[in-house]
Amino acid sequence: MFARRAPLQNHVNRIASIRRHPAITSRDFSSTQLPNGITLAYDLHEPPDGSTAKGQDAPPIVFIHGLFGSKKNNRSMSRVLARELSRPVYAIDTRNHGDSSHDPRHDYTALAEDVELFLQEHELEKSTLIGHSMGAKTAMTIALRHKVPIGSLISIDNAPVDAALKSDFGKYVQGMNRVEEAKCKRQSDADAILAAYEDSLPIRQFLLTNLVRDPETGTQKFRIPIKYLAAALDNMADFPFKDPDQARYNGPTLMVRGTKSRYVADEMLPTIGRFFPKFQLADIEAGHWVVSEKPEEFRKAAVDFLSQERD
Repeated sequence: MFARRAPLQNHVNRIASIRRHPAITSRDFSSTQLPNGITLAYDLHEPPDGSTAKGQDAPPIVFIHGLFGSKKNNRSMSRVLARELSRPVYAIDTRNHGDSSHDPRHDYTALAEDVELFLQEHELEKSTLIGHSMGAKTAMTIALRHKVPIGSLISIDNAPVDAALKSDFGKYVQGMNRVEEAKCKRQSDADAILAAYEDSLPIRQFLLTNLVRDPETGTQKFRIPIKYLAAALDNMADFPFKDPDQARYNGPTLMVRGTKSRYVADEMLPTIGRFFPKFQLADIEAGHWVVSEKPEEFRKAAVDFLSQERD
C-alpha cells in the first residue's frame, strides 16, 4: 500500500443535541469564536465507551473538507477513525463553508490561520491533520508554517504546487448561481438545473448538501457565499510556499492520491519529497473524491499509517 520516498477558551459552543452511537459519541454541532473574528463550526467525534482513557491520551485528529464541502462530508469516516484509533476526531467547517462564518478573504494562508487558532483555542497538540483537496493544501500549509505543533499529516489528492483547478469548479459556480436565480422551491428543481453543468449525480448531490430553504420565501438558496468562493478559485489553485529549501515539514506524512485523478501527478512527487521528506504514498483506484468513492481503501490506508506512526 505504501511506497516510502527517500529524503528528497474563548469558545462559543452551540450544542444542539447529544447523539448516541454504538461506537462513538458525537456532539451536533459546536462552534468556536476565533481571535481573528472568524467562527468555525465543528463536530467532535469521541472514542467509544470503554476506550475513553486511551482516547484522552491519544493525539486528536482534525479533518478538513474540500471546496464546496463541509464537516458533514467527513462524518462517517470521522466516526470510523474515532472508533478504530481511539482518538477524538474534530471535523471542521472552514470559513465560507458549512455552518462557519463568511468572509471575503479566502486563501490558504487565511484558512491555515483559522485552523491554527482553532487548535490553540482547544489546546490541541500533536494533532493529525487530514485534509481533502482544498483541505489538503490547507493542512500542508499549516505543517509548513510551523505555527502550531503537528504530529502527522494526511493529504488526500492534492499536492504542494501551483496547479490550475479543473474547469468543473467554475461550472459548479455557474450552476449554483443559476439555481439561486431560478428561486427553486424544491431540491429536485435545483438538481435539474445543475444537471446542465454536471452529469454526475453523486457530485450534484454533494453540491446540493449546501442547499437550504429560506424560511421567509420558501425558496432554495445556498448557505455558502458563492460570490466569495467564485472570486477565490484562482487562490485555490495556488500554494503559498514556492521553495522547499525555505520550508519543510519533517513529520510523518501520508499522501493519498486517486489514480484516476490528475491532482497528484508522478512528476509532482519529487517536489512533495522536498517539502515532506518523510512522506509515504498511498495510491487508491479512485478519482478526486477518494474518500466517498473508496471509503474502505481510504480507511485502511489511514488506519495503517496512523497505527504505524504510534508503534
